[in-house]
Amino acid sequence: MNANTRHKGAKPSDRWTPKSILCFRTYTRQNFIADLVAGLTVGLVALPLAMAFGIASGVTPQAGIYTAVVAGFLISALGGSRTQIGGPTGAFVVIVAGIIAKFGLSGLFMVTLMAGVILILMGVTGLGSAVKFIPRPVTIGFTNGIALLIASTQIKDFLGLKTPAVPSEFLGRMEVLCAHIATADWRTLLVGGVSLGLILLWPRVTKKIPGSIVAMLLGTLICAGFHIPIETIGSKFGGIPTGLPHFMAPHFRPELILPLLPSAVAVALLAAVESLLSAVVADGMSGDKHNSNVELIAQGIANIACPLVGGVPATGAIARTATNIRAGAVSPVSGITHALTLLLILLVAAPLARYIPLATLAAVLFVVAYNMGEWREIAIIWRLSRADKAVWIVTFALTVLADLTVAVEVGMVLAALLYIQRVSQTTTVSTVTDEYIRAGRAHILQDKIVPAYVSILRIHGPFLFGAAEKLADETADLRDLAQVVVLRLRNMTAIDATGLHELEKFADRLRASGRTLLLCGARDQPEQLLTQSTFVQRVGSENILPHVDAALTRAREIAENFGGVGEETARDFQTHAPV
Repeated sequence: MNANTRHKGAKPSDRWTPKSILCFRTYTRQNFIADLVAGLTVGLVALPLAMAFGIASGVTPQAGIYTAVVAGFLISALGGSRTQIGGPTGAFVVIVAGIIAKFGLSGLFMVTLMAGVILILMGVTGLGSAVKFIPRPVTIGFTNGIALLIASTQIKDFLGLKTPAVPSEFLGRMEVLCAHIATADWRTLLVGGVSLGLILLWPRVTKKIPGSIVAMLLGTLICAGFHIPIETIGSKFGGIPTGLPHFMAPHFRPELILPLLPSAVAVALLAAVESLLSAVVADGMSGDKHNSNVELIAQGIANIACPLVGGVPATGAIARTATNIRAGAVSPVSGITHALTLLLILLVAAPLARYIPLATLAAVLFVVAYNMGEWREIAIIWRLSRADKAVWIVTFALTVLADLTVAVEVGMVLAALLYIQRVSQTTTVSTVTDEYIRAGRAHILQDKIVPAYVSILRIHGPFLFGAAEKLADETADLRDLAQVVVLRLRNMTAIDATGLHELEKFADRLRASGRTLLLCGARDQPEQLLTQSTFVQRVGSENILPHVDAALTRAREIAENFGGVGEETARDFQTHAPV
């Protein structure tokens, strides 16, 4: 049974079954009430985000809402995660705007349809696991770049600048904005500044009502009540139509298939990476285990359906998924409720949206850009090797200055070369001497007595991107581990930023469960990377040991401090095969 279905009560027939059907086997009235409250909450959170992502992508605000309704419903109903919330996200803003600028809306719809087909193929063939081969410096690089680009697109609306058509390229955009900075409108800036302050400070008042909703309502009331002459959804887009989205068959242009294929692959990869990352975050918060292949199939179906209502690409949304779980969601019914909530708003309250200030939506996207940017990761990457830093710099620079598709392609090529280099460095040739044999005795397990309060894990081979998630799969249930966990690194020949990130997450999970992590026997390259990063401070230098002998001694000290040494049966490794 694979990692996607290795959870309690799973059956072989569940391999392709959506989580919505699995959850209904044990669904209760209390579950429905919890899902209803969570769905209503996340629906309100999604409203300003959907409109803001639609506008920032170069389409209408209603296109963002239609995407949230259709994709949100299908991803929850057909997906492989209990609590995943789907819809438009910031990851697509830049690439969607670029596609529209080059090929128009018909090109965007074709890209979305093609990406949907690619996602379904990834799910059906099991190739969804291929997204794990995107190393962390690459994902951080284009995430940082996308965040910066999103923020730059909102400066005009936030300041109320009067400019000619703003170029889609970052440098050209910034040049035009700087040249017209004197045209800033103080009333627009005031509304945008108040909205931004409310979003940032409102959680100190209460976390039950999202700050973005409060800012949107207050900004709308002020602009409508005092007739403040600033740009709104009504003045720019004519408002949002009331009623259901209209079904439309996109115009298919066969001659654009090959030119649009790189963009479709980029959209599919982004959707796969973000949706599966969001599902992993949801697993950690809810204790569930998502099914990657089923999730990707649902993402594909949703992206095929979105163009039929004039929508944009969609994927799993980490922030909305986290809000959904915190609000008490227990099943995909909450995601379906979130979609129906947005649909109800379309049917009842759409005319009121014409008064929403664009400066308020710009403030919402400023906060989104900051939160999605993972800016703290830059300091961590900067502590790593020059090769890791080079991959991040190139990916970030190409995302901002060139094109996201090019950034991902070049980043992957650099990462592949880096992988080959690191694997080649793991090969060594040396003479076996008496000193070598004596030094190795402290590392072997065959003559050690391991007490019951200690669990020993080992990593064998390169712990690089593409293999790093094996640690999370092996330790999915921490209840199987003892109070002190020794991670034996004697046979781990190399590690990169992705592997280091997995070790950090594992250490955090153990600490949260009340367990202690010890590492022992790290070789030169892994030891150097662990020392350069903040990992030593995370686990404590006293918990990084030279060999397993020292690790067992340290484990006994920890157990004695907590009264864990008793008459428990120890495990004798003397008769085991070499480890």
